[in-house]
Amino acid sequence: MPLQMTTGAMMACSFGAAPSTLNVLPANRVMAGNVPAATIMDHAPMVNIPPFGMCSSPANPTVIAATAAALGVLTPMPCVPATPAPWAPGVPTTMIGNMPALNDTCKLMCVWGGVIQFTAPGQTTVQV
Repeated sequence: MPLQMTTGAMMACSFGAAPSTLNVLPANRVMAGNVPAATIMDHAPMVNIPPFGMCSSPANPTVIAATAAALGVLTPMPCVPATPAPWAPGVPTTMIGNMPALNDTCKLMCVWGGVIQFTAPGQTTVQV
C-alpha cells in the first residue's frame, strides 16, 4: 500500500548527487504522525524541495557553462531545484486542504530534466 508523505520524507533526484528531505509547511493544519502531511502542491523549490547537492543535468545552464569552461568535460554544479509543476499523480481519493494527498508513488519533474521521487517516508507510515 502507498504511504502518505510528510515532512522528513527522503527524496532523490535522478541528476542530483545527494538525497534531500521534503519540508511541508503546516498551512493545511493536517498532521500525520505529529508532522505536517504533504499534498501535490508541496513542490516549491527551496521551500518544500531543498537542493540535492551537485546537479549533473546536461540541460542545467550552470552545468552547461561549467562543462564548456572545462572543454567539454561534464562538470556538476550546485543544485537549485526548478519545480514549477505539482507532484503527479497524487491521491485524488484523499484530500488535504482541497488538494490531493502526496504518497510514495508520486514523482516531481525538474525543468532541468531530473525526476524527483521518494526513497523513504517521513516520520509516519500512514497508508492512503
